[in-house]
Amino acid sequence: MAQKKSQPEMMDLQNYSLVSEFVLHGLCSSRYLQFFFFIFFSVIYAAIMLGNLLIVVTVMSNPSLHSSPMYFLLGNLSFLDMWLASFAIPKMIRDFLSDRKLISFGGCMAQIFFLHFIGGSEMVLLVSMAYDRYVAICKPLHYMTTMSRRTCIGLVFVSWTTGFVHSISQVAFTVNLPYCGPNEVDSFFCDLPLVIKLACVDTYILGILMISDSGLLSMSCFLLLLISYTVILVTVQQHATGGVSKALSTCSAHIMVVTLFFGPCIFIYVWPFNRFTVDKLLSVFYTIFTPLLNPIIYTLRNKEMKAAMKKLRNRHATFN
Repeated sequence: MAQKKSQPEMMDLQNYSLVSEFVLHGLCSSRYLQFFFFIFFSVIYAAIMLGNLLIVVTVMSNPSLHSSPMYFLLGNLSFLDMWLASFAIPKMIRDFLSDRKLISFGGCMAQIFFLHFIGGSEMVLLVSMAYDRYVAICKPLHYMTTMSRRTCIGLVFVSWTTGFVHSISQVAFTVNLPYCGPNEVDSFFCDLPLVIKLACVDTYILGILMISDSGLLSMSCFLLLLISYTVILVTVQQHATGGVSKALSTCSAHIMVVTLFFGPCIFIYVWPFNRFTVDKLLSVFYTIFTPLLNPIIYTLRNKEMKAAMKKLRNRHATFN
């Protein structure tokens, strides 16, 4: 009889969750700071969406840019940046005006899915963009053949597929965990290391899986990017006389954005067992400031892109 009583309890623990919603702590508890953050992040979010949308429209409307492998990949990066900024920022802005920051169980799992889907896709796309620059600088005679339209579409497809597979592998075991007790998440969005700690089971093995998945993806893409930019700088230094400083300026700007994106991801997901107070600040960098900096560093400093934007503005003014 004792065995029959324990069986339903085991079924309950494994098959459903008692937690229907989670409580987000947000960035701070001060009402004055929350009002300031509401204004600040509203402006930041508007700038992210307008800046990246302008880049996407400019690339799509300009035939020379749309046919260029570099700008084709940049347009896709801006598209991903708009999604990366939208999975959590709108809710965070709305929560600044709320006393209790609640999110449903399904909404929490959706945030985890889109974060890893978009984040994983962007990591692989950044590696593809570094490869494009490597071919353009180190093998210029073979550039158009190597970076054909079919290759560019294939690189974008691989980035999206990698992000989707990575995200599904993360969410699959998270959504089936039993959540029967604490439901407070110390962040402004649902992040995987924080959510799995709320499960009513030992999550040590899950932490190991998370390291081998998110940590490995972040670290490997970051190392590939550093190697690519190092090879580019060495090649420019050996074969060019006046372009070293320009290449160094461009690569250093790219490396800065890459570090702001990959650094927090590596720090958070390689050490999932220990939660640091700085993790919340690091989350702001790769979910908010990276989508803001990408259009500035990769495109708005580019003369060809600025000329295309000016042409688009003049065409729009003529129609009006």
